[in-house]
Amino acid sequence: MREYLEDYTKEIDNKIKSKKINEQDIEDHLIKIKFFQHERLIHLLVTLFYGIFVFLAVIISFKTWLFLIILYLALIVLIFYVRHYFFLENHVQYLYKQYDKMKNIKKNNTK
Repeated sequence: MREYLEDYTKEIDNKIKSKKINEQDIEDHLIKIKFFQHERLIHLLVTLFYGIFVFLAVIISFKTWLFLIILYLALIVLIFYVRHYFFLENHVQYLYKQYDKMKNIKKNNTK
């Protein structure tokens, strides 16, 4: 997903630089934004689930020291999920900016 999103944003940046934007590009971009928003929502929910799981693991590990292994594994997974979620969040916000630029280019080309 990471590579796909980076490639897509570069592709749109190139279209914006060339100022060759048509209505279909804008519609396709809105559809992609919706897909990435859905992906971001799913990763938010999974990240929250892992956060709650890590919190519960901390509580249980005070009573059972063997549970520390599960805590460390869950913490590692949580760190990677948070990292990926922030990547998605930042890139989806960048897609919004690209959309605004595309609309401005399209508006200026129709004048």
